[in-house]
Amino acid sequence: MAITAQAVKELRDKTGAGMMDCKKALAESGGAVEEAIEKLRERGLAKAVKRAGRETAEGTIAIFLTGNIGTMVELACETDFVAKTPEYLALAQSLAEVLTANPTVTSPEEFMELEDSGFKVSEAISSAAGKMGENIVVKRLARVDVAGGGLCGGYVHAGGKLGVLVGMSTTEVKADISALAKDLAMHVAAHDPSPVAIEKEGVPGQVIERERELFRRQALEEGKPEKVVERIVDGRINKYFTEVCLMEQAFVKDPDRKVRDLLNEETVQNEGGVVRVTEFVRFKLGESSSQ
Repeated sequence: MAITAQAVKELRDKTGAGMMDCKKALAESGGAVEEAIEKLRERGLAKAVKRAGRETAEGTIAIFLTGNIGTMVELACETDFVAKTPEYLALAQSLAEVLTANPTVTSPEEFMELEDSGFKVSEAISSAAGKMGENIVVKRLARVDVAGGGLCGGYVHAGGKLGVLVGMSTTEVKADISALAKDLAMHVAAHDPSPVAIEKEGVPGQVIERERELFRRQALEEGKPEKVVERIVDGRINKYFTEVCLMEQAFVKDPDRKVRDLLNEETVQNEGGVVRVTEFVRFKLGESSSQ
């Protein structure tokens, strides 16, 4: 099949590989983008594919923070023009606030049926859609609730295109950890590659197996002897953990320190009250909920 210049450019934008390499990979995969990306990665020609590198919808991400609770809502619409209007942004913010007061709601479908103090979510969205002339949809919800001593930090980046919640706990509250919570939310938003888990034990098994298979194919493509391939794969998996596990990542505001170092320093300042990250959630606008 004919490979268009636009298809080559889009693949290059996603992978950072050369134009001719992208064209060859697309030709070999019959134009299938995901297959072409895998071919480039196998050959060591592509950068690590970002979890959020897929096509996005328009809209915004809003967060609401109150002490140890944080909520996040992805609200989608049809055009960037509507997404930037004060009315639309205010709606998204009000939805995040309503979600905070309703801890049992976990899905957009449940959320649409919610009525809170006379405010019905479905009616508010229908009214806004009528006024703005666009379809408006609640795509995703997230809630972080830190039990005991702790708090939730959050950060919204790039005009609502990216949002993060970070839960933090401490065995004894002797220092204010709110600034650190926000810094870590900014880190999760900005770091490339994006963190997958707090520690390597939290990386999903299917993700590890997918990466092991990729590294195995890479090693064979490089002509490595079969008998050393598994050792090479083990080494590359360990390096992968240092890239995608939050505690092992270089802090974006000070690359000479790892995120783990920041928490250890905060624990010392907290007079021994251990400070740790309990969870984090990262939404990029238009990103599939399965990513």
